[in-house]
Amino acid sequence: MAKLSKLFAYRQGLPTIFVGAVVLLYVAGVLASHGGDPLAFVDYDGHFAYQIALRWTTAVSYLDVPAYRFQRIFYPLLARIVALGQSGLVPWALIGVNMAAIGIGTWATEGLLTRLGVSGWYALVYGLYGGQFVALRTNLTEPVAQALIMLAMLAWTQKRLYWAVLAFALAALTKETTLIFVAAYGLYSLRERAWGQAVLLSLSGVPFLVMQIILWYWLGAPGVGSGGAGATSFTLVPFGGWLVVAQTGWMAFLLVSLTIVPMVVVPVLFALGISLQALWRGLHHPYVYCLLLNGLVILFLPRSTLQEAAAMVRFMQAVMVSLLLYGGLVHSRRILNYSVLWIFTNVIWVKGTA
Repeated sequence: MAKLSKLFAYRQGLPTIFVGAVVLLYVAGVLASHGGDPLAFVDYDGHFAYQIALRWTTAVSYLDVPAYRFQRIFYPLLARIVALGQSGLVPWALIGVNMAAIGIGTWATEGLLTRLGVSGWYALVYGLYGGQFVALRTNLTEPVAQALIMLAMLAWTQKRLYWAVLAFALAALTKETTLIFVAAYGLYSLRERAWGQAVLLSLSGVPFLVMQIILWYWLGAPGVGSGGAGATSFTLVPFGGWLVVAQTGWMAFLLVSLTIVPMVVVPVLFALGISLQALWRGLHHPYVYCLLLNGLVILFLPRSTLQEAAAMVRFMQAVMVSLLLYGGLVHSRRILNYSVLWIFTNVIWVKGTA
């Protein structure tokens, strides 16, 4: 038992190395099963990131909702830079950037957890979360966006506020929903009357706002919306996007619920409950506000998002991260250990995108 305990003793960087190895094996497996063709990763909505990285401003005619897709510019731009503008390297760059992002995000999560005084091994929950692999498999923006959020959080804890603001700003240009984290830190700063921090945080939204103005003038519409072509609008009823599925038939509702209830409804209600309880008890911390705001947003997601398991496992990444960090903040072994269950969301991509 002592030898086993020593074997699994936490050492800095080991969770990141482990996650990197798993990601590398997964990518190698997908490539091997598709004849080594990196275009196998250009799938679903990832097709739009590929077109932007490949064609840049001339990609408009290849996009379903150009403004919505172009507002998430940082991931395809980064891939284009890594590929040195060479079209043949773009598919490889898209894969490589997301692989690196998962590793960097895991490393930053390690740092955040150990600063809270809990084992960095729990960072495996972040690195092996199913949403990471869904996004990696289909060239989506989530790995880069969430990694930037984790770096921003780490910089914040290190009192490197300017770096935190930069990371928050780039995250917003990668996926607009990361602004929820900015809002959470802003609420905390306002509550603490840290006016300087609040002003700095507001600057992280300026590049995103400028991007919306550019898109409006260039493409005739801002990018903010509930999704691409076929997306439905946000609902005003909590979990209305899920409940409305019942109108199409109880069997369809039951099938959707088998995924939505354990993966979304239960953890979101739990997240809202413990965050509100924490605030009632006077525990004010950015992680508490992150948990509350990310949970609230899930309540009003549109049907087109809630009924798609692969979309929800990606969207729930923010709640997963917030729960993990909150568990570390209050040193709750129960929350931390239950967080390990998030790894089992990999059934989504094993079943649907492998």
